[in-house]
Amino acid sequence: MTAAPIAVALDAPDLETAARWATLVTPHVSTVKVGLELYLRYGPDVVASVRGASRVQVFLDLKLHDIPATVRGAARAVARLKPSYLTVHAAGGPAMIREAVEAAPATKIAAVTVLTSLDDADLRAVGVEGPAPDAVRRLAALAVGAGAQALVCSPQEAAGVRAEVGPDITLITPGVRPAGADTQDQARVATPEAALAAGADLLVIGRPITAAPDPGAAAAAMAAALRKLA
Repeated sequence: MTAAPIAVALDAPDLETAARWATLVTPHVSTVKVGLELYLRYGPDVVASVRGASRVQVFLDLKLHDIPATVRGAARAVARLKPSYLTVHAAGGPAMIREAVEAAPATKIAAVTVLTSLDDADLRAVGVEGPAPDAVRRLAALAVGAGAQALVCSPQEAAGVRAEVGPDITLITPGVRPAGADTQDQARVATPEAALAAGADLLVIGRPITAAPDPGAAAAAMAAALRKLA
């Protein structure tokens, strides 16, 4: 049975919980995602803990954003952990993205375009020319031109980004919520089915799976629903 194109966000309060969630969901999904909070609390050991004995892909979501030399060093430091994906902010610019790509050649560098928590008013407040779909497409083109092999955008922009960058770039979409689920701190969201239909390759889903009474059963149910679409 093919694992579903879901990255489960392991935003756990401790390493033991993250590892347990990973064990429960890895029979059903292709990827587990380690975010900044978990990585800063437990360091590189967290990657081995959530990977366990499985071959699940690890998405290291650190959103690096600094001067090119610093990002080069950071990407090189985590490359030894062999994550499948590592995020950087597209807004860091082409030189920064190129350094990350060169420093971690076995990892797909995924450029984050516009965070899914931001709306057009937020973009105006920080001086970014919007609306959000236009800003996302500009940053996507910039990042791919600098060598990024993957992009992170909301599902609402996935179709436009796919048209902009073509079929060979992996599109990762956070802000994915099953119909009727609480959007929490996400501003630009869509259902898993809509995100895939828009051209997403990997869906980031956290609390709808990890906050369920049985995360493994929740992951299995979402995976089954997506397989029906395929």
